[in-house]
Amino acid sequence: MNERTEAPSLSSTAQAYWEQRYRDHPRPWTGRPNAILARWVRSLTPGTTLDLGCSEGNSAVWLARQGWRVTGVVISATALERAARHAADTGVSACTSFEQHDLERSFPAGQFDLVYALYLQSPVAFPRDAVLRRAAGAVRPGGLLLVIEHASAPSWVRESKVEYPSAQEALGAIGLDLGGWDLVFLGTPERPVTEAASPDGQGGTIKDNIIVLRRRGR
Repeated sequence: MNERTEAPSLSSTAQAYWEQRYRDHPRPWTGRPNAILARWVRSLTPGTTLDLGCSEGNSAVWLARQGWRVTGVVISATALERAARHAADTGVSACTSFEQHDLERSFPAGQFDLVYALYLQSPVAFPRDAVLRRAAGAVRPGGLLLVIEHASAPSWVRESKVEYPSAQEALGAIGLDLGGWDLVFLGTPERPVTEAASPDGQGGTIKDNIIVLRRRGR
């Protein structure tokens, strides 16, 4: 089932930016998922999942190896090809599909037991809150919406030029009617930085906003 579905007409500033980014900076294949995602899904019964912004497929392929049927979405054709290749090399082609979407313009069909967005933040214009509202609509009753986003610069950055919302502000910006959801977790934990090293090569910490919602009903 390792299908690649490419949208027929993707031409945008966002696509151009991310295509160039993936071509210039291939990310080493680790086979390891996002650690926060892994902690949240360990207690879940495998089902269907939607990975919004799946990059080169580390988390998507890991989930498939745990028994999930995964739809991964990414805007870059280069990242799409790498994710599909990693799934094939790992032997999970039958339970993964990867689709190319500019989420401002198109969105994968269906509903899922788990919908997650890992750092779905962009240096180019992107209607993130509207996309996350649509993502919430893709969660089937009883399913989980998981959003993880940067909430600070690394601790070695003394004067960040970016203003980060609190977890409560990030949740409010999505604009959901929370009457139909159970709030499982909302917080801003601190963790060691794993994405980059400081200028002097020392470690540091960074904060993430984590939003976990379960849709009511069965």
